[in-house]
Amino acid sequence: MSLLAAAGLLLAGLAPVHAAELAAATVEVREVELTYAADAVVEAVDQAVVAAQVSGRVIEVRRDAGERIGRGEVLVRIDEREAAQAVAAAEAQVAQARAGLANAQASYERTRSLVERKFMSPAALDASRAAWLAAQAQLDQALAGRGQATTARGFTTIVSPLAGVVARRHVEAGEMATPGKPLVTVFAPRSLRLVAELPQEQLAAVSRVRRARVELADGRAMIESAAVTVLPTADAHTHSGTARVGLPSGLDGVLPGMYARVHFVTGHARKLTVPAAAVLRRGELTAVYVVGPGGEIRLRQVRTGDREWSGRVEVLAGLSAGERVALEPVKAGMAARGAAK
Repeated sequence: MSLLAAAGLLLAGLAPVHAAELAAATVEVREVELTYAADAVVEAVDQAVVAAQVSGRVIEVRRDAGERIGRGEVLVRIDEREAAQAVAAAEAQVAQARAGLANAQASYERTRSLVERKFMSPAALDASRAAWLAAQAQLDQALAGRGQATTARGFTTIVSPLAGVVARRHVEAGEMATPGKPLVTVFAPRSLRLVAELPQEQLAAVSRVRRARVELADGRAMIESAAVTVLPTADAHTHSGTARVGLPSGLDGVLPGMYARVHFVTGHARKLTVPAAAVLRRGELTAVYVVGPGGEIRLRQVRTGDREWSGRVEVLAGLSAGERVALEPVKAGMAARGAAK
C-alpha cells in the first residue's frame, strides 16, 4: 500500500479541502542547541532531618507530615525529668565549689598574714595559694558542668531549624529517643533543585555551558533552569559526576522525590528543521505533506531526529532546505485526496 493510500484510509469520510486554504512553512537550516538528556530527582535545597541529641521517652509530637512549620516552632518534646535532675546535681556542685573557694581564699589570707609576721614559713603560703587556685579551678569546672547540663535539658525540646513543611514524621509519642535517631524531616518547598548523574564524557561539556531545560513528568512545558552546578568530584565506582539543576521558585505541584528529565545544553550546531506541527506520525509512518510550487500536495516519508527545539524537529532524511510543508497534515491529506479524485 502506498503512503498516499495509507493516509487516505485515515482521512476517509472527511470533506475535501482546497490547497489554497493550507498554511505552509519552509524547511530551513537553523542553528539549534545540542543537548544531553539525563534522568533526575527533585530534592529540596533546604532540608533537614531533625534528630535527637539526648536520650529519653518521646512525650509529644506536635507536627505531622504535610503540615507547615515556622522556624523555631516546637516539633517534638522528650521527657526532661532526667535532664532536670542533672541540672539540679550540677547546681549543687557549683554551690559546693563556691563554698570550697571561699574557704580556700580565707585560708590563704590567714596564711599570708602569719607569714608576714614570721609565724609561718613561705612554703606554707605557697601551699595555701595552690589550694586557692585549685578551688577556683573546681568552681570553673562546676560552672561548665552546669552549663552542659542546662544545654542538654534544652535538647529535650526539639524545634524546627527552618520554615517550611514537614516531609516525614519518624517517631510516635511513647517511643524512646536516642542520640542521632531521626525524629522529623522538614524542607523548604520554595527552594528546590534536581540532582542528575552524568557520565564522565559529558561533564566537561555541561560544565562549559551550564544551561539546562527541565521536563517534568506531568507533561507541562519545558522549564528553564535557574542554575546548573557540576560538582567537582566523580564517583570512583560508576565513573559519573553529579549535576545540580536549580528550579525557579514557586513551581506548583513539584515535590522532593519526584522524577524529571533534564536536557543539558552542551553546544550549538546547524540542523535542517521543520515545524513539529507539520510532521504526521501514524504507527511506523513518519511523513510530511510537501506543497509544490504549483500548489500540488504530495505525502513524503521522512526520517526525523529525537530532538525538538522551540517547536521544530530535526529532519535527517527526506527533505531539502527551501521546500514547503503543510502545517496542518490532516487538512493537507484531505486536499491531496480531493485532488486525486
